[in-house]
Amino acid sequence: MSIAITNDILLMPPAFSAGLDIWGRNDGTGSDTSWAGAHNAGIVPDDRHFGSCLEILKEQTTTRIRYRGDTPIIPGVYLRVSARIKLVAGPPCSARIAGWPGDASRRHVSGLTETGPALAIDRYGEVAEISAIVGVGARRGVDMAWGLRPSLGHFGIDLLGANGSAVRIESIRIEDVTPAFIPSLIDWVDVLDFGAKGDGVSNDRDAFIAADQAAKGGRILVPEGRYFIDAISASIPRSASGAP
Repeated sequence: MSIAITNDILLMPPAFSAGLDIWGRNDGTGSDTSWAGAHNAGIVPDDRHFGSCLEILKEQTTTRIRYRGDTPIIPGVYLRVSARIKLVAGPPCSARIAGWPGDASRRHVSGLTETGPALAIDRYGEVAEISAIVGVGARRGVDMAWGLRPSLGHFGIDLLGANGSAVRIESIRIEDVTPAFIPSLIDWVDVLDFGAKGDGVSNDRDAFIAADQAAKGGRILVPEGRYFIDAISASIPRSASGAP
């Protein structure tokens, strides 16, 4: 199996009850203001659905909660970011998973999709789950396809809409879902998962190099498409795609 392994990498953020100082109010970077001491946020010790959880009174049109720890973005790996949330008072709102992509120098990587689909939170006391899939490859079902430039992300939740909502959030979960998301590739390394576009325009050279390195002599899958590699463009027909 050539897919990157994350068993030894800590993906799951601590529970909110471990301290709100590790949760930022903007992008989750080191300079971000934390939620610790905020007058509109606090820990509920024993919610009937969540146990210990975070409660926030929404006071901004977009209220952000971001984990300030680094989550690695690894070619070939797909992450599912999710949380359970419920409305306890005030007007209905919406919620979505969101992230901040950073490069190896911790600089923001612009031009990428940084939010997942929004879900309406409009029934009092009813638990809803929001989620988004993040990865390098632009596959069907990937909400945030970040390519090869980011090496880390700061993930969390956006609360959207009218102010005055009081919401409770159980936790933020970040899980490696690669085997479930692309089970057919368990013995293959796919160039799409390393940022290749196959559109005949984007330079796919780095993606092919990264896939070759990850394969470590194993098999590489090149789906149908037109691949531009520096000054060389190659068309891959369906019959030559190497699909398992």
